[in-house]
Amino acid sequence: MDQHRPVGSVEEREWGRTPQGEAVTLYTLSLPSGIKASLTNYGGVLVRLLTPDRDGKLDDIVLGYDSPEPYLDRATASFFGALIGRFGNRIAGGRFSLDGHAYQLARNNGPNALHGGERGFDQRLWQGEASVGEDGPQVVFTRVSPDGEEGYPSTLSVRVTYALRPEGALQIDYEATTDAPTVLNLTNHSYWNLSGDAQRDILGHELTVAADLFTPVDETLIPTGERRAVAGTPFDFRTAQPIGARVDADDEQLRFAGGYDHNFVLRGGEGPAAMLHDPVSGRWLTVHTDQPGMQFYSGNFLDGSLVGKGGRRYGHRWAVCLETQHFPDSPNQPDFPSTVLRPGERFTSRTVYSFLAD
Repeated sequence: MDQHRPVGSVEEREWGRTPQGEAVTLYTLSLPSGIKASLTNYGGVLVRLLTPDRDGKLDDIVLGYDSPEPYLDRATASFFGALIGRFGNRIAGGRFSLDGHAYQLARNNGPNALHGGERGFDQRLWQGEASVGEDGPQVVFTRVSPDGEEGYPSTLSVRVTYALRPEGALQIDYEATTDAPTVLNLTNHSYWNLSGDAQRDILGHELTVAADLFTPVDETLIPTGERRAVAGTPFDFRTAQPIGARVDADDEQLRFAGGYDHNFVLRGGEGPAAMLHDPVSGRWLTVHTDQPGMQFYSGNFLDGSLVGKGGRRYGHRWAVCLETQHFPDSPNQPDFPSTVLRPGERFTSRTVYSFLAD
């Protein structure tokens, strides 16, 4: 048997056009096992991900849309499956200083900056190149973000690779270089629902997070700077807990966010950062990452107004986000791991989402 034979396949097709007439491409990566991932060069979005349940039935486990048009409008896009940058999560007041220079960003989330600004990486067209190798099918998205885009300094060159691995995993590799000092926090904002085709909410999903600490926030969801122990709080997911068990507990942090929307300080090491399990379908999602944090969001702002794939209405807490990242507001928090990238340095990061069923 040829050990170097390509594994899987890639289908590439024009999915639609932007209002400016640019082609929006949909790439579908497939494995012999039946696992499929569809991605688009608009926003680097993970549109669809088919994985088997315990009976081998393939269903879609991410929220999103059947056509490109809803992704072109932030109001409906809602960051579903999106590649987030330049800076994922919140920056207080949309302001930060770097090497003595002050920078003002758009305040697009109350008083704060969120997910890269009014037109972050999720609202940009990327160059895409798909291929198939012995390690499986992949698509590479590249983009040069010009100096001053959304208020951020430096010309930033970004490369993001989405790859399906034969063992049944989606691997995301991030790379970036800069021509001047800047700040950077890249992540993927997929909304996961392991029931398959978003059949029900995620309150019965069981979550485990390898974190002894989380970063509490103020009423605008900016970290206070504290790293608080999860022990004795609704944020203790060191052993598997149903998301719905404590999401409405009488806790100030949960009230601020309307549920979970918090960064967990990951222990690091070789083990998984998080595990998500749907006891009904039997599906497992396991997250490995080299990032120091993970934002756990329980879909609090989903309210049934968005109609997604197959005409499914996405109700309250209809999905969970597990965004591997650096901590929110890091440019203003000297005690947090640094998000500064300088010329001559190369930012690299890897997150792997693995799929199983019991």
